[in-house]
Amino acid sequence: QVQLVESGGGSVQAGGSLTLSCAASGFTFSGFNMGWFRQAPGQEREGIAAIHQDGRSLYADSVKGRFTIARDNAKKTLSLHMNSLKPEDTALYYCARSAGWWIGSPLSRINYEHWGQGTQVTVSS
Repeated sequence: QVQLVESGGGSVQAGGSLTLSCAASGFTFSGFNMGWFRQAPGQEREGIAAIHQDGRSLYADSVKGRFTIARDNAKKTLSLHMNSLKPEDTALYYCARSAGWWIGSPLSRINYEHWGQGTQVTVSS
């Protein structure tokens, strides 16, 4: 079955960097669009980065220029490189697999049907 396992979260000071990874299994990784979401306590889960099968990427304004999404189809791995981290980036970060073709915004939750368990990122000031 589809499995998505995130890793790489941790605690970092503001201005620091982290790289999250998502190991995918149980499906043909290269054939699906993928995304990263995050959820802070008391807030909705928000899409922050998405990548098409062909490598095209898209970002939420809140992370544009600081975060980079990438995929390695040979290793079946999705990554999120995060630079210039801010305290407001503190959240549980999720890897997600699309249900199929994106409909509307690629950052919308409705486009994703499989989720990892999440990895915590905490940024201190």
